[in-house]
Amino acid sequence: MLAKPVKEIPNGAMSFEPKWDGFRSIIFRDGDEVEIGSRNEKPMTRYFPEVVEAVRAILPERCVIDGEIIVIGSSGDRLDFEALQQRIHPAASRVKMLSEHTPARFVAFDLLALGDVDYTQRPFAERRAALAEALSSAPPPIHLTAATTDRTVAALWFNQFEGAGLDGLMAKPLDGRYQPDKRTMFKVKHERTADCVVGGYRLHKSGPDAIGSLLLGLYNDDGTLASVGVIGAFPMQRRRELFDELQELVTTFDDHPWAWASQQDGTRTPRNAEGSRWAVGKDLSFTPLRPERVVEVRYDHMEGVRFRHTAQFVRWRPDRNPESCTYEQLEEPVNFDLADVLGADR
Repeated sequence: MLAKPVKEIPNGAMSFEPKWDGFRSIIFRDGDEVEIGSRNEKPMTRYFPEVVEAVRAILPERCVIDGEIIVIGSSGDRLDFEALQQRIHPAASRVKMLSEHTPARFVAFDLLALGDVDYTQRPFAERRAALAEALSSAPPPIHLTAATTDRTVAALWFNQFEGAGLDGLMAKPLDGRYQPDKRTMFKVKHERTADCVVGGYRLHKSGPDAIGSLLLGLYNDDGTLASVGVIGAFPMQRRRELFDELQELVTTFDDHPWAWASQQDGTRTPRNAEGSRWAVGKDLSFTPLRPERVVEVRYDHMEGVRFRHTAQFVRWRPDRNPESCTYEQLEEPVNFDLADVLGADR
């Protein structure tokens, strides 16, 4: 079951929950047989042996439970999505090593079946009550997600939980049935704006005269232009217009802030500087631009020093000095310990 994005916390008879920043997964257990399926119905079982072991030890003997696989960062107080991404690896030896060094947890938030009982046609309020009873004494790494029907409490959570690395808030109608592939839930995500320097562009897959994405940067305290992400949601006509507009700013890597990217024939990007595996096999080449254009973008939240997801274009800022585009302008989330989320009032 999916969620429809909304700008504000909805009114009505709702159950409000944290929006976990992990891998959406459905766990199937029948005795010792355990399968973990992703949102796209791809098998995830082999990547999380420690979760499989916990399911056998903790979850009811026969059940189908919807939830999220998460990884807590080394600081112990917030989620680490990048560490979670590293868990998807083809080598069994590395899967085993990562399961010990960056163990995952499972946060349960919906019950589809228990024993011989199909819960999908029952209202969410009943599914939640049955799930809470089934997991009433479940120890980590299995968790029952926090939930409240109080909109005021939900609004407080929305502001607090961002500091623990969560995405926002989910709202589920109490009388709603479980409908696969239907957007019957609601999600409210954090959105902030920032002025960023445009440091380069990638071409669109349609051809050489259209922009695919613009590479964004912010200046560090030492004056280094750091990569913070991209924007890329433009109509095709606008992609071609942008290509023409930006040609006057095209430069070489010789004196560009990301000059090191000219190594390996310009196929690297500031994102790949840390050796992230997500880029393996992808064409990361980009055209460098003189860092003179400033754009205001909308983003959900930061992960480390980067936007967690692709940012959204808001407007150009022609009067803004690029050197003023620093991390200092970013609004910091409220500091909040993840332990307080996992142990929140249910």
